[in-house]
Amino acid sequence: MMSGLAVDEDKDIGMGRGRRRLWLLVGHGAVGLATAGAFLPILPTVPFLLVAGWAYARSNPELRERMRNDPRFGPAVREWQDRGAIPVKAKVMAVGGMSSSFAVLALSSPGYPVLAGTGAVMAAAAVYVVSRPPPMDR
Repeated sequence: MMSGLAVDEDKDIGMGRGRRRLWLLVGHGAVGLATAGAFLPILPTVPFLLVAGWAYARSNPELRERMRNDPRFGPAVREWQDRGAIPVKAKVMAVGGMSSSFAVLALSSPGYPVLAGTGAVMAAAAVYVVSRPPPMDR
């Protein structure tokens, strides 16, 4: 009976390492996309950093703290993680991006059901983004 228990423990240890590696891979991938987003105007940066922070919290807390303390992106990440705050400039860019995307979709005439569904999702997302508090001045 003891040997069966030891095998189960070994599987749990292996699964734990595998999951940590998976979360680490997700975190690194999100940081890569965030880095690309710093140079490409159509790709966001901070949302990918938030995903990376979430993944790093499950795999490598030191990397999460390093990201939170980054001089450029750390303040926005900390404000979101600690208070759910979004800077006003980011709100304007998010709502503007959704509006322009919806305009392009409307001009491509995909049909009213697609426009209605997409418009409803975008409107809900815009309301959520606008309802978030602004960051605290420090």
